[in-house]
Amino acid sequence: MKISIGSKIVEGPWGGGNLFAINLSNYLNKLGHDVIYDLSESDIDLILLTDPRSRSESSSTFNHIEIKKYIQYINPNTIVVQRINECDERKNTENINQFYLNASVVADHVVFVSEWLRDIYVNCGMNKKKTSVIYAGANSDIFNNKGFKKFQNHEKINIVTHHWSAHVNKGFNIYKKIDDMLLSPKWKEKIQFTYIGNVSDDFTFNNTKVIKPLAGVELANEIKRHHIYVTGSINEPSGNHHIEAAQCGLPVMYIDSGGIPEYCKNIGLSFLENNFEEKLEHMIKNYDLFLNKLNNYPFNSEKMCNEFYERFNDEISKKVKIEISKKVNLVGRYYLKKNRLSNRFRFILSLRANLISILSSKLKVI
Repeated sequence: MKISIGSKIVEGPWGGGNLFAINLSNYLNKLGHDVIYDLSESDIDLILLTDPRSRSESSSTFNHIEIKKYIQYINPNTIVVQRINECDERKNTENINQFYLNASVVADHVVFVSEWLRDIYVNCGMNKKKTSVIYAGANSDIFNNKGFKKFQNHEKINIVTHHWSAHVNKGFNIYKKIDDMLLSPKWKEKIQFTYIGNVSDDFTFNNTKVIKPLAGVELANEIKRHHIYVTGSINEPSGNHHIEAAQCGLPVMYIDSGGIPEYCKNIGLSFLENNFEEKLEHMIKNYDLFLNKLNNYPFNSEKMCNEFYERFNDEISKKVKIEISKKVNLVGRYYLKKNRLSNRFRFILSLRANLISILSSKLKVI
């Protein structure tokens, strides 16, 4: 099988969509399938649309318009699956939901990362019958509880969170609250707080340890140096951050918002902004109970990738094949050549993005 995943791969710290593309690519390659990231070949069996927005707005390598041309002029037998992990509610935008809905017309099937997110699009008019939910997961070879140690009674409790995005909806109201708690007599000798990732220029931590964005083993090892994970992210369709923490063995405290409760409700503790301290006390008092719940944590990238693979095979088996000439027509050859040329430019831009990511991380250290 030849699968084209519409996402560029960026090395180092980046967003969850990038990790999804890396994990799925590795999984498919191990099974012996060919994975490409463009529409430059005429024999693609399945196209995975990860983001229909322009390349300047996202990490996508092609959009729904280019897919439509590929199906029309090059290979009408190609299956199209769209993965949606974005919505207007997440960052207070106004054009994402309708745009993604319009883009989904080109897809044979649409996969969402949470029921909460699927409901948003079904309420916008998407046909639920062409949709499913596949929950996200992290690489368990990296994010696992090997080396994690629970806190001892004589220790301060180390609380941690991490985000690539510095958007306010990632939970900065909660993180500011924890930062302020570190000054109070009740908490200053009891807890410590670490923030890993990018921080908005409009926000300043005064009592919190801030660490530059990390990725992979380096990130996992840093997470495991802590005892409790907190996410204050609101209207998050799924998010990788709490998944990585749970796989590392940390009990998770999460705000009751978006798709995150679907991942954490059976293993973590929910809170609201006005009862965080009360819930933190409950977490500390019942720490071993929440640790034991993590033994049944069901999410990881292997499970996620297997479900995508099963979905791909199911969609391909349902497709009624059209007899086509082995020779692509003139218009099709034009688009293939155009796609190959675009791919060369994307390679250069990808190198540029990787360099910017590395340099940005180094500058944050300085």
